[in-house]
Amino acid sequence: MGEGLWRALERLPRGGGVVFRHYTLPSRERRGLFARVRRVALRRGLVLVRAGPARMTGEMGTHAQRGAGMVTWPVHDVGEARGARRARVDAVFVSPVFATRSHPGATGLGARRARAIGRVAGVPVIALGGMSEARFRRLRGFHGYAAIDAWSA
Repeated sequence: MGEGLWRALERLPRGGGVVFRHYTLPSRERRGLFARVRRVALRRGLVLVRAGPARMTGEMGTHAQRGAGMVTWPVHDVGEARGARRARVDAVFVSPVFATRSHPGATGLGARRARAIGRVAGVPVIALGGMSEARFRRLRGFHGYAAIDAWSA
């Protein structure tokens, strides 16, 4: 996202969250960026969870792995939703609900199928993939939505 990251963080609603990835950065640079994002998250009342194996100072949770704090999990099918339920995660990201620029050529699950997959997990379900505020308002059965383009536009 480059410098668009900071605009996106300012646009997120209080109580929203960030899954911090940035895998390609060297360790020292990744830690520095995480610290900057954390300061914004604390000021704005956002939840910040870390993806990837390296622990980060001040992380509020983890994504796609067990850890301290909130645990979120990616779910693409019923089998993964069952796995999330067994892992006793706090929330799941069901994706891709719709076609998305970040996964060219991948077809979306559609709202009905994504909702059914999410129900299997038995925890709050976050819609991901081709999401926007307008699309989210038309959906039912989702706790929230996640996006990249919708927040950086």
